Amino acid sequence: MSTLDPRTPVLVGAGQTAVDGADASAGPVSMPGLMAEAARAAIADTGIGADQFREPIGLVGVADCLTWRPSDPGRALGAMLGVDPAETVATYTSGTSPLDLLADACQRIQHGAVDTALLAGGEAVRALQRGTLDNGDLDEDGPAPTRMLGTDRHPHHPAEEAADIRAPIQFYPLFENALRASSSRNIDDHLAWIARLWARFAEVAKTNPHAWNTAAPSAEVIASDAGGNRMVAFPYRKLTTANISVNQAAAVLLCSAGAAERAGIPRENWVFVHGTAAGNDHWFVGQRHELHRSPAINAIGRALLGHAGIGVAEIAYRDLYSCFPSAVQITAAELGIDLDDPHRPPTVTGGLTFAGGPGSNYVMHSLATLLHRLREDPAATGLATATGWYLTKHAATLLSATAPSNGYRHQDVQDTVDALPAREIAEDYEGTGTVESYTVTYDRSGEPATGHLSCLLDDGRRALGKTEDPATIAQLLERDPVGATVELPSCTFAASTVSGSRS
Repeated sequence: MSTLDPRTPVLVGAGQTAVDGADASAGPVSMPGLMAEAARAAIADTGIGADQFREPIGLVGVADCLTWRPSDPGRALGAMLGVDPAETVATYTSGTSPLDLLADACQRIQHGAVDTALLAGGEAVRALQRGTLDNGDLDEDGPAPTRMLGTDRHPHHPAEEAADIRAPIQFYPLFENALRASSSRNIDDHLAWIARLWARFAEVAKTNPHAWNTAAPSAEVIASDAGGNRMVAFPYRKLTTANISVNQAAAVLLCSAGAAERAGIPRENWVFVHGTAAGNDHWFVGQRHELHRSPAINAIGRALLGHAGIGVAEIAYRDLYSCFPSAVQITAAELGIDLDDPHRPPTVTGGLTFAGGPGSNYVMHSLATLLHRLREDPAATGLATATGWYLTKHAATLLSATAPSNGYRHQDVQDTVDALPAREIAEDYEGTGTVESYTVTYDRSGEPATGHLSCLLDDGRRALGKTEDPATIAQLLERDPVGATVELPSCTFAASTVSGSRS
């Protein structure tokens, strides 16, 4: 400790839990109970035992939870654990929530406000769907948390809503088809590529004892309609979308290095937080200059790696946020990660499809898994990234069991991103545009229902449109429409402009 700042934040414990909840005869599922179980496991994971951990927990943070919403979840969780924290923190809905909590707790520890923080979260959507969820008494009108992290700003532009583009399953396929158009792949080759990428996630989940789906379907199965793997929104089938229908919780325990030493936590159980960084891309998708890029992720990567003094190739363990394949590909491209590297998979958990996608809390599972992986490989570095809304909000962290040479630092890259050019969105536009990207959403019977288009205009603005015309939807699916001229708002194609082949 003589050369280590005692205010250095260090992860010292992690716990994860999952229950099926499909059988009502097995008893109800309690979301706070799942979180408390994960929290107790995190405290026990320090190596000194839950009963021997005497350090007061000064902060309890809980990621937004759809299936358990007390007025102050941190206070409620603390009460279940016999903890009375000085500070409680909650988040607005966002996949970045665990890293928002981590950055907040690290800064509070670094500044001496608290010595120990417990961060947790989870979802019990499967139990809610099956009628087996029982959270007991719920105090919805009590005091608020000490702090709320993130933003609850409305995520859609009116033009996006007018085109019925208002859900992840509509936005992320637009990113995917823009990615494909920017590459040298034709449609069929790209479908095979994303199936192979997702099969790598499935293989990792197969070895994860906390994963929800360990069946490890092959790329061929992921690309097919076998077993009800219907198309949801082109090019995504069910097995390439996040799975929120889980009952999962995870928690991590964070201390100052001084508190960890006082508590007697073995040094081999410490994992240092070298840095955190965060920033949003231009808020509305329609404002972004290119749909297959993320300046915020790029800026976050440069900030983190620059502070740590390492290159991305030196990161041994990665968990790239994986709600959809486009999120992984864009993150990898912005950070300079080779997704074809056979020795370094892009996930340590298996991702949101296979490991499970518990709402805002998935990345807490990333942190828990990385902590144990880095304990086993103390010279290595681990990276976790997080994304919220529609590739809108971003965060990342670098971890290692080796102490940081430059100490911990949080970096907000928002000013850098805000200074970049944005596109104007053309509302109520009538005229021609060039198809930049597109998707077709399907109904639950597996039939194509609605086409959605993103078009660029000659003056650089972006216009969005939708169509329910069967003939136009057939054109979107049978050929490659990117680059074609379309008449808006009808979304009808100019003669002979949809000429690209799928293969």
